[in-house]
Amino acid sequence: MKRTLKILALLLVTLIVAAGAAAAWYLHTKQPQRAGTLTLTKLTAPVSVNFDERGVPHIRAENEIDLYRALGYVHAQDRLFQMEMVRRLAQGELAEVLGPKLADVDRLFRTLGIRAHAEATAAQMDLQSPSSKVLTAYLDGINQYQDTHPAPMEFDLLGIPKRPFTAQDTLAVSGYLAYSFAAAFRTEPALTFVRDKLGAGYLKAFDLDWHAEGVLKPGTTTAMNPQTWQKLDQIAQLSQQALAAAGLPRFEGSNAWALSGRRTASGKPLLAGDPHIDFSVPSVWYEAHLSAPGFELYGHLQALNPSALLGHNQQFGWSVTMFQNDDMDLVAEKTNPDNANQIWYQGQWVDLQIHEETILIKGEAPILLTLRRSPHGPIITDAFPQSLGTTPVAMWWTFLETDNPILDAFYELNRADTLEKARGAASKIHAPGLNVVWANAAGNIGWWAAAKLPIRPDNVNPNFILDGSTSEADKLGFYRFSDNPQEENPARGYIVSANHQPKPNSGVPVPGYYNLYDRVQRLNERLRDESIKWDVTNSQSVQLDSQNGYGPRVLKPLLPVLNDIVTDPLERALLQSLAKWDGNHTVNNIPPTLFNQFLYELARGAMADEMGEIQFKNLLGTRALDFALPRLAADANSPWWDNRNTPAVESRADTLKVVWRATIDHLQATLGKNPTDWGWGKAHTLTHGHPLAAQKPLDRLFNVGPFAAPGGRETPNNLSSAIGPAPWAVSYGPSTRRLIDFADASQSLGINPVGQSGVLFDAHYKDQAQTYIEGGYMPQHLSAADVKANTRSTLTLTPAAAH
Repeated sequence: MKRTLKILALLLVTLIVAAGAAAAWYLHTKQPQRAGTLTLTKLTAPVSVNFDERGVPHIRAENEIDLYRALGYVHAQDRLFQMEMVRRLAQGELAEVLGPKLADVDRLFRTLGIRAHAEATAAQMDLQSPSSKVLTAYLDGINQYQDTHPAPMEFDLLGIPKRPFTAQDTLAVSGYLAYSFAAAFRTEPALTFVRDKLGAGYLKAFDLDWHAEGVLKPGTTTAMNPQTWQKLDQIAQLSQQALAAAGLPRFEGSNAWALSGRRTASGKPLLAGDPHIDFSVPSVWYEAHLSAPGFELYGHLQALNPSALLGHNQQFGWSVTMFQNDDMDLVAEKTNPDNANQIWYQGQWVDLQIHEETILIKGEAPILLTLRRSPHGPIITDAFPQSLGTTPVAMWWTFLETDNPILDAFYELNRADTLEKARGAASKIHAPGLNVVWANAAGNIGWWAAAKLPIRPDNVNPNFILDGSTSEADKLGFYRFSDNPQEENPARGYIVSANHQPKPNSGVPVPGYYNLYDRVQRLNERLRDESIKWDVTNSQSVQLDSQNGYGPRVLKPLLPVLNDIVTDPLERALLQSLAKWDGNHTVNNIPPTLFNQFLYELARGAMADEMGEIQFKNLLGTRALDFALPRLAADANSPWWDNRNTPAVESRADTLKVVWRATIDHLQATLGKNPTDWGWGKAHTLTHGHPLAAQKPLDRLFNVGPFAAPGGRETPNNLSSAIGPAPWAVSYGPSTRRLIDFADASQSLGINPVGQSGVLFDAHYKDQAQTYIEGGYMPQHLSAADVKANTRSTLTLTPAAAH
């Protein structure tokens, strides 16, 4: 018997060891290869790839085509799953691998027309252009990696089939990039609802022109019915949920500034940039140092794009921020009572263009989707079934209506060492709108608001849904690039871009959904100090600044009222802490926790009863609310203060009493009875989420965090989320922080929020996460000596032998 038990025990141990060995072998096959020699077909000469201490590849090739083929290969081995997910999101193919819960997201993205537009654009590409040649080589490198290696673990878990990556995928991803900037889906329905359902008195808080012409007006033949509002509500919600459901980053805002040599310690320009993007695993940027005869760049790249969206070398560099211009209009169409597929356009009934697409659904039957298009653009209300009886709402979008040679633009920007070249490259960016902030070692600094700005008829306010039956919904063309907001070598000696409303010298109107001005005011306050000579060390304090004036600005008119309302001694102490608060959001500070909960309760207490649950939820995700709340706070007579659900007419004081009580009660229920436990870092945390994290317990395996997070809404260190109740899960923030002094750009600094690799268990999967949240920086090696000194391994890619 004992012998039998020993045999069984030995067998059990053997099985466990074998299973462990199999698991170890399986995981090993998924890891990137960063040393040794590999062959790639179509290479004309060997390519060396030196990986530094952060896993950043420093690629040296004998020509540009070899360089980009190698880039595609190494990018794929670190980020193939990210590439797969972003192309599926952009082209409406997520449900094929993630199941029916993503069907509505696929419906939305098919309806946006990105897939069809990318297909048509790819078919018309000039394959002999430099940018097309580079893209072809890069995609070939990706596909060679995919064809010769086991699929990533996520492919196995989800059953994702391998298929080649194409130019259509890259072009579709540029459409996703443009879409992720667009605020129209969230904002225009909400503001139109306020105007049409509530009235001018309520609209006053948003500081919009009540008498704008060309917008959809109540009582007209194209006025929207309840079914239309329901569809737009669904679209607004989906536009916020889509990227989160796929675990992919959305672009939110950014900081960038350039200082001339007279403002720096070195006497040469200094460039700083930190684009604000949703956090994810892996992070959005892939860093790579590219070098070939006549070309060198340290670049930050996105999945499926071979040209860097951020970059620098010894001679020049640039960063980008989101322009936030309104390049998307929602247009309600007037349908023919006798033919639902005809709309009134320029004085006559015209047929809608109709075509069908099939959405594949994992585990279920495919969906046949009928898509319609008016002269104004895709009918977005067709994104959902049962649209019969719904007023068709079209989407006019610059991305679909211009040539938009964005691949050429960034190919040229990667090589733009003069003001003229940088300006010319920026002029080719049509959508999404981007602020390009640029500097070079020759002493120049520049900023160009890069976008095709549509010419709308006079007095048309695109904040509202437009009436498609009138000429005001049409576009009269586009303004010249030279009319866009821009500056070159300004006398003040510096340029700041922070998603604020720009004022072009040309006088051209620039409507948009801009961020609060508090962040740019804070940056300007720091940078205009002539007594400071800036370098890459003291500039860090500006990027990491967690203070702004928004909180004190909202509170100023309310504190006297609250002082009469709050009587409890402990709560009065809390109120006094708010009165003394300077707007700083550090992790141990209690006032930011109190204020941000109060801000949500203020919005909810004043607006939720009028807006209703769905529209209020949509409003929380808009920048319009950020601007409205200080105006509301200062207006004691605003109709928003009255609660429509009670027979009495509430005053500002009445509502603030409810708001304060709700604030304290929620914080006590959520964070504990003792306010000393309400530190900002306890309530405000960052977790880098992976697309598979929605499936428990995979979140514990793939996610990185949580971390107590400093910063807040519209502080320079803009770690934040939408207005909402505590606790706050940080959703977006600086996607990298870069500092480059062109006295010696090889000493530039940067950081990745998580790590360079997207491969689980790889050493660089999350090796920068702790440093990032602590405000640390890492060197971005550029000189040959620094690259050599910090190389940890070398991979050599050689041409395949001729057959």
